[in-house]
Amino acid sequence: MELSTSILLTIALAPLVGCVLAGFLGRFLGRAGSHSATILGVAISCGLSFYVLYQLTTGAAVNYNHNLYTWFEIGKFSASVGFLIDRLTAMMMVVVTFVSLLVHIYTIGYMKDDPGYQRFFSYISLFTFSMLMLVMSNNFMQLFFGWEAVGLVSYLLIGFWYKKPTAIYANLKAFLVNRVGDFGFLLGIAAVLFFLHTLDYATAFNDAHTLLGQKLQITSTVQWDAATVIGILLFIGAMGKSAQVPLHVWLPDSMEGPTPISALIHAATMVTAGIFMVARMSPIFELSEGALSFVMIIGATGALFTGLIGIVQNDIKRVVAYSTLSQLGYMTVALGASAYAGAVFHLMTHAFFKALLFLGAGSVIIAMHHEQDMRYMGGLRKYMPITWITMWIGSLALCGVPFFAGFYSKDAIIEAVGESHRWGAGYAYFCVLAGAFVTATYTFRQMYLTFHGKERFKVVDQHGHGHHDDHHDEDHHEPGVLHHAPKESPWVVTLPLILLAIPSLLIGYFAIQPMLYGSWFGNAIQVHEIHNVLGKLGEEFHGSLAMALHGFGQPPFWLVAAAFAITTYIYLFNPSVADKIKGALKPLWTMLDRKYWIDDVYYAVFAKGGVMLGRALWKGGDASVIDGVLVNGSASLIQRIASGVRRLQSGYLYHYAFAMILGLILLLGGYWLVGQ
Repeated sequence: MELSTSILLTIALAPLVGCVLAGFLGRFLGRAGSHSATILGVAISCGLSFYVLYQLTTGAAVNYNHNLYTWFEIGKFSASVGFLIDRLTAMMMVVVTFVSLLVHIYTIGYMKDDPGYQRFFSYISLFTFSMLMLVMSNNFMQLFFGWEAVGLVSYLLIGFWYKKPTAIYANLKAFLVNRVGDFGFLLGIAAVLFFLHTLDYATAFNDAHTLLGQKLQITSTVQWDAATVIGILLFIGAMGKSAQVPLHVWLPDSMEGPTPISALIHAATMVTAGIFMVARMSPIFELSEGALSFVMIIGATGALFTGLIGIVQNDIKRVVAYSTLSQLGYMTVALGASAYAGAVFHLMTHAFFKALLFLGAGSVIIAMHHEQDMRYMGGLRKYMPITWITMWIGSLALCGVPFFAGFYSKDAIIEAVGESHRWGAGYAYFCVLAGAFVTATYTFRQMYLTFHGKERFKVVDQHGHGHHDDHHDEDHHEPGVLHHAPKESPWVVTLPLILLAIPSLLIGYFAIQPMLYGSWFGNAIQVHEIHNVLGKLGEEFHGSLAMALHGFGQPPFWLVAAAFAITTYIYLFNPSVADKIKGALKPLWTMLDRKYWIDDVYYAVFAKGGVMLGRALWKGGDASVIDGVLVNGSASLIQRIASGVRRLQSGYLYHYAFAMILGLILLLGGYWLVGQ
């Protein structure tokens, strides 16, 4: 049986309908009407996505690949709107809509006092629609439409509080950095069209083998391999969208947006678009060892070095943001090792526990009257038991503790990289292994500073006014001073936390065998036999229970245990040690605090350089050449000529007679010369 086109259209368009209702009719619908319309739209989309996944998993339906509408035709080239629905797409649809639905519900509590309430719901519904168009597409043109749409909506969401200068700076930064990646992505799509003469996935993947031996002529003596060029250009697009080094700088700053969009952008949707895209393009990437090594090294660098920055962060949301950068690095390493299924599996598990950690951080921020600095928290577990327990589940999943969802996906990636013989695999293995210790260090530090130890805040008025919104300047308050004691968040906040904690705990145990070591993805992911590291690991796989028990004796777990012991000693028993370590390692701490000075270099070279170039073009080009020479210069020249000619028009008769005689002599002289 084939999937119903009407169901697929409903999945894609239901969030768009909610967006339009909340965006254009929000004033008439009111707050309750706006959030009801958008939540209903995403809930319909989520329910039908689960139905589609069930149909494909049980074999009740076959893969769907049809064009629904022809966008344009130019000669033999055409672009269509269509859907390719296989198990890879269906899994992404479920993850995107499920996390989005919980974020919508959570937003009711988090944004309840915000004047832009309806606008926010409209934006996040539009974001969901854009992401669905991206993952459901069956051609490169529609992929690019979804790609740019999520970029545009993320710009609107990061700068949602448009009166905050930092928010405007952050969304402009995100927009500009993503344009760099998108330029490479567009060139990659152009290269696909140039070499394979199609924008359709199925046709391109079937003909991908024809890229072997094809070259791109750069100069008369330089030729580049076509598959490598396409792979690297497409991956540059992923580097921007999925925040890979060195295009990662926008993601931590995007914390300036409200917490719900931090969860939406950084957990299941926008940042994972690049990972999904490379997995979808596996038939092309498998043709180029060079492109895959490039992917692996970029991912490994991000996995370790961006994680290190998380250790020195004090903003609760920024710690989670840097952990996102690190985990995206893990996914990218898996792609580079040809373990595409491992990358997508980690994408799925990460979506649940990372959304949980972001929403949990938002719950803490609500309780702390929008205080985000962990140095002014502590001891919150007795005030917020649900947030505390669920965030510990998310944290243990993030650290890769056996039996939690993150363990199965993260450990599989580490083992796959260890099994790989691709150039750069040794460096990548060191990075992902060391990253396990780094991840555990900043995660446990965050949990201890927030929920454990002594309270580092004081309550000045038990009967004070309501909580403070972090987007109103007049609500600024002294750090660590609260108007009333923290309390657990309302059910619209805690329910999504509980619903995300369940898969963060269980989904890895049940999903690893079919997704990684079975043929669950079918032809959606194609790996050459010689590159199939997951196939080799599958020969040693003896079930989820055995893998978890075996994990207790492996290096990643011991590194996590070491980080747990160190952070527990420092932050529970001897906090002064942290300051001593900071003092002893001041140069290293400064380097991490300055984020390796990458932002400073970008600002000095590109931002200031752009301003200097603009000023030089303005003064040297516009003012001097265009105004000075072409405009004012030509006018001045005409004026000088005119003033000279004006002297000949004196009005005296003898001047004109003299001019006539002189002219006659010149004519006769010329006539005589011609005659000679």
